[in-house]
Amino acid sequence: MNQSQFEHAYQDLWAEFGQMLELLESEGRGVSLKDVDLPSFPARYRQLCNHYGLALSRHYSPALVDRLHALVLNGHRQLYRQDKTFLWQGIRFISRDFPKTIRATAGAFFLAFLLFFGPAIGVGIATFHDPVLIYSILAESQVGEMESMYNPQNRKIGRSAKRDGETDFAMFGFYIMNNISIGFRTFAGGILFGTGSAFFLLYNGLMIGSVAGHLSHQPFGAVFWPFVSGHAAYELTAIVICGAAGLTLGGSLIMPGNLTRKDSLRANAPTALSLVIGAAIMLVCAAFIEAFWSPSGLEPKIKYWVAGLNWLVVFLYLSFCGRGHQ
Repeated sequence: MNQSQFEHAYQDLWAEFGQMLELLESEGRGVSLKDVDLPSFPARYRQLCNHYGLALSRHYSPALVDRLHALVLNGHRQLYRQDKTFLWQGIRFISRDFPKTIRATAGAFFLAFLLFFGPAIGVGIATFHDPVLIYSILAESQVGEMESMYNPQNRKIGRSAKRDGETDFAMFGFYIMNNISIGFRTFAGGILFGTGSAFFLLYNGLMIGSVAGHLSHQPFGAVFWPFVSGHAAYELTAIVICGAAGLTLGGSLIMPGNLTRKDSLRANAPTALSLVIGAAIMLVCAAFIEAFWSPSGLEPKIKYWVAGLNWLVVFLYLSFCGRGHQ
């Protein structure tokens, strides 16, 4: 095929690709990405690269080679361009990528859910019916500290000797550190073939469930449940997600498939990291609510309504956000 035949065969394709590039470069100036056939762009770009290679190897005219080279460079820039702002990347991650990643790892999520909430509910019911059982799980000093934190006579609800921040802002910082440390330990344990994550899920479930069951008795119950209900949806779900991230790492080591364990771990690490980053954002939200909303003197009925709304928001967010995006 000589140059004239070559140009005649593919002239229209090059012109269409050039028009696509103009539209992409004009994005934000009255042009929407909906006007561009994005799904076909990578295939068109690969075909253009092939044409450029042929023109170069066949020593076609410098004008044609330069024209195709310019199209290849502009196509590469558009194909691999970064999002314009860090803020937009964050918005896209929260609104689309994070919930989609959770749904893509639904098996690990539901396993972590069972490992955490199964023991929590079981031991919570047991300690509620047998208050003495709490002393088989926690030391007497720990039980006394928990009772002191949620004693109606306490000067500041939810505070103890270890949580003695005088301001809500100081407690906000404490809760962030505490929540993130729990979540990170739960995630990091996954490197031990998932056993560490499973252990921390079971352990935290037992601790939280036993405390909840014991403090459900009066006079603590009237203070404990209004306090913890507001942030529970975000905090507990985030712990489960951290566990799911750890189990994802563990699964990649136990069942690497055709890959080596190192390559399998490397392939699954971005997914696990996305889960952890999203969970960390939820834990910060939980810390904010726990520091500024939970200690407020609002009626328990209002706090319970808000708590129910928070659980609904978490369910709808994880179930439906990001659907339909390619």
